[in-house]
Amino acid sequence: MKADVTDKNAMWLGTDSDSLETDLARHFHLTLGRDRDPGSHYYLYNAAVLTVRDRLVERWRATRQHYHETGTKRVAYLSLEFLIGRSLCNAVLNLEMDEALQKSLFKHGVTLEELGSEERDAGLGNGGLGRLAACFLDSCATLSLPVTGYGLRYEYGMFHQRIQDGYQQESPDHWLEHGNPWEFEAPQDTRRVQFFGRTNFYHDDQGHLQAEWLDTEDVLAVPYDMPIPGYANDTVNTLRLWKAMATEEFSLQEFNAGGYTEAVAAKTEAEQITMVLYPNDVSENGKVLRLRQQYFLTSASLQDMMDRWIKRHGPAFEIFSEQNCFQLNDTHPAVAVAELMRLLLDTYKLSWPQAWTLTTSSMAYTNHTLLPEALERWPVRIFRDMLPRILEIIYEINARFLSEVAVKWPGDAQKIRELSIIEDGNDPHIRMAHLAIVGSFSVNGVAQLHTDLLISGLFRDFYELWPHKFNNKTNGVTPRRWLGFCNKSLAALISDKIGTSWLHEFSRIAELQQWADDPAFQKQWQAARLENKQRLAKLVKQKCGVEFETHMLFDVQVKRIHEYKRQLLNVLHVVHLYARILNNDTDGLVPRCVLIGGKAAPGYFTAKLIIKLINDVARVINSDERAASWLRVAFLPDYNVTAMEVICAGTDLSEQISTAGKEASGTGNMKFMMNGALTIGTLDGANIEIRDAVGADNFFLFGLTAAEVATLRKDYHPETFINSDPRFRQVMQLIESDLFNPDEPGLYNSLMQSVRNPHDQWMTAADFSTFVDAQQHVTTLYQQTDRWIQKSILNTAASAYFSSDRTISAYASEIWQLK
Repeated sequence: MKADVTDKNAMWLGTDSDSLETDLARHFHLTLGRDRDPGSHYYLYNAAVLTVRDRLVERWRATRQHYHETGTKRVAYLSLEFLIGRSLCNAVLNLEMDEALQKSLFKHGVTLEELGSEERDAGLGNGGLGRLAACFLDSCATLSLPVTGYGLRYEYGMFHQRIQDGYQQESPDHWLEHGNPWEFEAPQDTRRVQFFGRTNFYHDDQGHLQAEWLDTEDVLAVPYDMPIPGYANDTVNTLRLWKAMATEEFSLQEFNAGGYTEAVAAKTEAEQITMVLYPNDVSENGKVLRLRQQYFLTSASLQDMMDRWIKRHGPAFEIFSEQNCFQLNDTHPAVAVAELMRLLLDTYKLSWPQAWTLTTSSMAYTNHTLLPEALERWPVRIFRDMLPRILEIIYEINARFLSEVAVKWPGDAQKIRELSIIEDGNDPHIRMAHLAIVGSFSVNGVAQLHTDLLISGLFRDFYELWPHKFNNKTNGVTPRRWLGFCNKSLAALISDKIGTSWLHEFSRIAELQQWADDPAFQKQWQAARLENKQRLAKLVKQKCGVEFETHMLFDVQVKRIHEYKRQLLNVLHVVHLYARILNNDTDGLVPRCVLIGGKAAPGYFTAKLIIKLINDVARVINSDERAASWLRVAFLPDYNVTAMEVICAGTDLSEQISTAGKEASGTGNMKFMMNGALTIGTLDGANIEIRDAVGADNFFLFGLTAAEVATLRKDYHPETFINSDPRFRQVMQLIESDLFNPDEPGLYNSLMQSVRNPHDQWMTAADFSTFVDAQQHVTTLYQQTDRWIQKSILNTAASAYFSSDRTISAYASEIWQLK
């Protein structure tokens, strides 16, 4: 059913092939001024974007008008990342124009997929956090929910990754080099964000103490809006991205005095805020820039929401929190708690109790990590210099909060230290997660295990103080992009069986279960999967130079390179397989292609060393004729959203092997399952719910549970696990003998020492043997083609719970109170 967001008399532009062809030609010749396409599809791509964009814009305007007229509650989704990938094909899918546009493009000798390859992935995110935010925006629009995404318009996104001699090399990702045809600048909504300066306190005419932030160095936040279409419902929501600009282009006085560099220094410094996604915050300068980004985002976004409110209601805030909600996507925008207080106190002159009530009834916080080191902590000294007024407010919030703690636990100084927003010491820090919890009415985890561990561990005392705040919202992914678009052969087969409504009513996917044992359907399913494996093999050949044969098991692990995600454990298993081949122990093996991909943070030495090991192991195995028919290994460079669209559709086995209790949720595991891959994994994050949904018989489980990890950590001896398993001993011996790095002896000593270290928090040695055993179960099943295909069908059929539509419906009803 289409949402009622439009004027009944509105006449949309046509979406038939003739109408599209007319507008395609008009934009190509008149808007772009081209007579012909000079050797590429660049201008034709832009003409297609403009043609599709016209149809988005009319729906976009109608959606905004509808929200305004109904006076509906608004939600601002604040996130430093929105990993939206490419937009053309997604927009065409959601507008149901695929067939018509393909027909128009056929006249130009190009397919939509070929034209879409001209588009660069938007450099607005890093990994799972940003991809989740993008899925959420898609679902909000599909459910016709008035949610606006707020982020930063980074000039340079996550770096391009290339592999040289096995090592990761980084180069800038200037994704905006040729502009972004999907964005609309909105200079009339420019906001001014304050930094540095000082606070002046004074008494107003009524004798009330007031504060003003003076002598600040301001930066302009210029909004660029991108349309986010819902699926087949004429709703188009907004992603608003802020670009940092100087208040003055340059100092004419400095310029005339010959100080040419100094003349533009302010402009350069201001624009640095949105220049690069996630600056390295190891250095002091990196910390300063990262915090400037976070405050810039939150201040501009909150001002934007407040301005909209004031224009409609004036300075009346009695029902503000009933009509507005701010969702904090992790701790990055947590400073919004103090910024909203500043606006209410200093700009709109509310009393502290009034402002605090409004703030704590409109802020909601999503936590995305169980790693204490990943919870942001910012030095007080940086706040004092950069954000003095915000620091004063945080101190006042903390003082009032600790009074509440003292009532709950009288005389417990230790409890006060543990819960305080300010972490004392020689260099005091602000705990941003504590600020977010104290200032929010809702705190949610993103998988049931994650939420359980938050309330029993990381945030136990907060839960004891405010149990009503905590809830779980298991993550999800949009089935439109992650099945309907990226896996057209499987999507067509599904639609043939159950109709097309599953794209927006994904619960219907469960109907596939009735055909899981049907030999004819299994054959069709296998044919669709073979087509996808051929696409993936082509990508691997193109990017890695490695031949993947489609009869082989495609074993895939693609995600950010991090020790807790345990790519190292995967490599240990690959070396074990190679050792079996060297030992002529191939009985029970199946030919296997192992694909690993992901980026390591530029300053993360161990992660980059793991990438080097993967590539060295791949080089040795792929050049050994004895292994050619049994094992091939590739590391896919520059992994991104577009690559994942091919990868998840062509994968047989999904590796989700993080140490139990470390992964908050995961979304890659959901994309693979949705496309019919079987999962090998630990009971970590959303793996638990995936296994529950599909059944234990259709999931390859191994490893310690989170509780067992916690128990074993007290007395962990990796050497015991290594010495008790001859397979493990041989793997360690092969790597430590420098077989894979003869020209760089000792290169991997530190990695192997980490496996042997009793303090290895990732417990790699403890899980090795059960991982190898589970992989043997994989090989046994893969040889039984009909059973493997049956389980593949069952995985897709059981994936309904992992749609972001379900997740967002829960956010809307249980947190945002949206209809």
